[in-house]
Formats: sequence, C-alpha cells, structure tokens
Amino acid sequence: MTNAFPLKPLLDLSVTRMDDAARRLGELIASEQEGARKLELLRNYRAEYQARFEEAARNGIGPEAWRNFSAFLARIDEAIAAQLANVDQSRRRTAAGQQAWLAQRNKVKAFDTLQKRHEAGEAKKEARQEQRMLDEHSAKRHRDRSENEES
Repeated sequence: MTNAFPLKPLLDLSVTRMDDAARRLGELIASEQEGARKLELLRNYRAEYQARFEEAARNGIGPEAWRNFSAFLARIDEAIAAQLANVDQSRRRTAAGQQAWLAQRNKVKAFDTLQKRHEAGEAKKEARQEQRMLDEHSAKRHRDRSENEES
C-alpha cells in the first residue's frame, strides 16, 4: 500500500492559485488590448479632425472657428495623453500579472517534481516489498521440497 503524497493539499492550492493568476492575466491582457484600441481610435480621430481643420484653414475660416478647432484638438490631445497613461499603466499591470503567474507556475512545478519523486520512491518501496514476498515464497517452496525429498 502506497502512502499518499503529504504535500498534495499544497500542490492543489498552488494549482488553484496558478489558475487564478492565469485568469487574472487574461483579464489584464484583454484590458491592455482594449486600452490600446481606444488609444488608436483617439489618434485616428485626431488625425481626421486635424485634416478637417487644415482643409478649413486652406479654404479660409474665421477667428472663432479657428479657436474652436484649436480648442477641440487640444481636448483630443489631452484625451490621448490620458489614454496613453492608462495604456502604460495597463502594460505595467500586465507585466506584474505575468510575473505573478510565472511565480505560481514555478511553485506548481516544484510541488509536481516533489510529487513525482514521492511516487517514484513509493514505487521502489512497493517493488522491494513484492520482491521480498516473492523471495520468501520461493524460499518456503524450496524448503518444503527439501523437506519432502528428505522424507
């Protein structure tokens, strides 16, 4: 009979934590991608609005329209700067999440290695026990034959 792996609860906990870290990392990656998508949309919108502004300026616009275009471009630039900061922060969170997942994965690997060693040791013990029983059985049969031949 083999002994159970004594660290099995810790292995199971590590696997659960690794799965949680992987799920969290997936969420962080999705959030980072969404933030980058929004940043790209803002940049594209700014480029389109800038082109409209330049076209209007070529065709001649008044000072009020010029101020409105300039003010709106400034607000878009602020939004782009804020979104860029969000994307940078999101990238840092994703990197931290990846490190957390790697740390959990390494723990699982370590416990898994210990479990395999334990199982190998238990298999060796079991094999030695079976060999001992076979040897005892063979010795008993040999003794019984010897006793029968002497009689």
